[in-house]
Amino acid sequence: MTDASRLKSTVYVGGLDPAVNAAILHTAFLPFGEIVDISLPKPEAPSSTEPHRGFGYVEFELPGDAKEAIDNMDQSELYGRVIKVAPAKPQKETTEGLGSKTAIWEQEGWLAKNAVSEEDRIAAEKSKAEAETRPDDPMQGLEGLDVAGPKPE
Repeated sequence: MTDASRLKSTVYVGGLDPAVNAAILHTAFLPFGEIVDISLPKPEAPSSTEPHRGFGYVEFELPGDAKEAIDNMDQSELYGRVIKVAPAKPQKETTEGLGSKTAIWEQEGWLAKNAVSEEDRIAAEKSKAEAETRPDDPMQGLEGLDVAGPKPE
């Protein structure tokens, strides 16, 4: 099964009570179709006593079964909690977005969008140098002040 078709047949289940395990999820979602896999991600902190992070993924055999599960189980109650059931999103690469281990300028698309061509850089430096060598005129902007007193209307 390709990753795209797996993604279409996988649902995200959020808001799970800590007492919910894979067997309970299997029982709750079995009426909607054949279940291929259930995963409940563990907490990242090794000192955590929680059995999972409060969400999980249920992968069905057919994408239609996943849609049926979303339509029927979203905003339903499981173990006293209202759960959210939605299509699963693709997992982000560890090299992109917040929490990335790679500097933004080392990421593949950043340089293409933000790189400045050599001739543009030279032109910017040249105009900056010209602005610095030009002396400032202390009388600039004082042309209309040659008459003392209030302005005539």
